Amino acid sequence: MPDFSRKHYLWLAVVLVVSALLCVGYGYFIEPHRLVITNQTIKPKGWPMELDGYKIVAIGDIHAGSNGVDDAKLRRLVAEANAQQPDLIVLLGDYVSEKNEAELNMPIAEIANGLAGLAARDGVFAVLGNHDGFTCPSCIKKEFPRVGIKVLDNEVVPINAANGGRFRVIGLPDHMQLTYWKVFSDNAKRALAPTDDEGPVIALEHSPDILEVITGDYLISKDLSLILAAHTHGGQVRFPIIGAPIVSSSYGQKYVRGLIKQNDVQMFVTSGVGESILPFRFLVPPEIAVLTLRSP
Repeated sequence: MPDFSRKHYLWLAVVLVVSALLCVGYGYFIEPHRLVITNQTIKPKGWPMELDGYKIVAIGDIHAGSNGVDDAKLRRLVAEANAQQPDLIVLLGDYVSEKNEAELNMPIAEIANGLAGLAARDGVFAVLGNHDGFTCPSCIKKEFPRVGIKVLDNEVVPINAANGGRFRVIGLPDHMQLTYWKVFSDNAKRALAPTDDEGPVIALEHSPDILEVITGDYLISKDLSLILAAHTHGGQVRFPIIGAPIVSSSYGQKYVRGLIKQNDVQMFVTSGVGESILPFRFLVPPEIAVLTLRSP
């Protein structure tokens, strides 16, 4: 019996080690190179009937130059996004990946070139993320418009759709620029004020944690109906049952990914494309999120 027990535990240890190595191999060599299309139907508050079925493609955390995100992947992102025939494309920050404190894995001009060709009827809009702010935000603001991507930094764009529906898009600064909640909220209110009569508001922001700052007591507009965010990478590594052990959010698993409803506002968090810190993805494949907006 003791011999059998020792063999049993030895085989169990071997199985565990092999399983762990297979998971690590999959998380490094396979999953980061995938790209899935995630479809989500959303019924934002006050969404007009004229815009029922409006389609938004949301892409976040590209981290160009990270594992699995080369020039070919960028071109694939463009092709797959355009193939969805979206009305609007939004890019939700963190385009860069740092090799070290002074060097990027892919130059910003090359990233812009890779994203050239993104096309949607009502435009392609982007906001900046924390990694962009740590490196060269002015470079992104210079290079992205060159390829037809408008970078919004506390700026509002009214959208007048062909069928008569109207709404507004506001691009908010990254949460790492947040000092006082009231100041951040007041700045957004001032940006929105000139367009107060132009329909529901969709807010673009890198981090989902901003929901707490622009809703509730600090609501930036009574017409705010949808927030689109990224930043968490969906946890980047998730395990069955326990979920993602590490989430880059002050609220833990609360805003890790997907559709969240809170304070009479809906928020969708995409799990993004690239990686940061560790070059692995496990059970959180790179995604393009396709959001279909329906009238309530």
